[in-house]
Amino acid sequence: MTLVRFDLVSLGEPLVEFNQTRELSDEYLHGFGGDTSNCAIAAARLGARAAYVTRVGADAFGREFLALWQREGVDVTGVAVDLEAPTGIYFVSHSPSGHEFSYLRAGSAASRMRPTDLPLEVIRSAKVLHLSGISQAISTSACDACFAAMETARASGVKVSYDTNLRLKLWPLPRARAIIRASLALADWALPSLEDAKLLFGHEDPDAILDACHADGAPLVVLRCGAAGCVVSDGARRERIAGHRVNAVDATGAGDCFDGAFAARSIAGDDPFTAARFANAAAAVATTGYGAVAPLPRHRDVAALLGEAIAS
Repeated sequence: MTLVRFDLVSLGEPLVEFNQTRELSDEYLHGFGGDTSNCAIAAARLGARAAYVTRVGADAFGREFLALWQREGVDVTGVAVDLEAPTGIYFVSHSPSGHEFSYLRAGSAASRMRPTDLPLEVIRSAKVLHLSGISQAISTSACDACFAAMETARASGVKVSYDTNLRLKLWPLPRARAIIRASLALADWALPSLEDAKLLFGHEDPDAILDACHADGAPLVVLRCGAAGCVVSDGARRERIAGHRVNAVDATGAGDCFDGAFAARSIAGDDPFTAARFANAAAAVATTGYGAVAPLPRHRDVAALLGEAIAS
């Protein structure tokens, strides 16, 4: 049987989400998260044929994730069920200074990923492989699996999409710098946030950060600057794309939405600057609802925001 060819294969750790509905509230919405899972769902909602590679626990949360991906049209051929480890969980709380994450993920099923367990044919069947610094930070074996996946992708002509997604609760900065900067050399496009990049490269200036990413080997860099938009550089051309004014209530998953939208539009044939403009709008829409998955937009939602921006 011939394996289906996917537009995007995303690799990493899914996490069940409990998101505080408002400041100081004891009410939490049950949802789903995990940066690379969010990316795959975002891409699927925008028309890409997506698949996910991970491990989930043989528990209620693992079954919920499998059902979620199937509802969202994300292929689960590359998902393994671990009989001995749980699906990870995180909580999001909100305050005037932003949102804060608390995790129950130590020893999760996804952290037990190993290179020998990778579904290599799923990765080889992709147009784009997406992973992140979080995918590498959850364990040494998962980090090794990520490098093996990137090497398989490159050997098979599959483009590599990489989000630095720095989480210092998971690993020390020196190790994170070494692993992330080594990964940039294997990426076809890098998607760092400005906040991450300041720590990783020791620069405050976006242009210096873009130069550093290129120097590390990433041919295309999209520096995500939150509400301020993004800066796109292909080494020869550099363009700043302004943010959008929206009624933002929760930024959880906005960067992941950007990643999925950028991949979806790149696969559809957009040049990087056009894809980034679309992804920038998609990420803005994703901040208008609570949780990482629920507010991920459809194409019509992004088109509506872009239309309003053009009209104004």
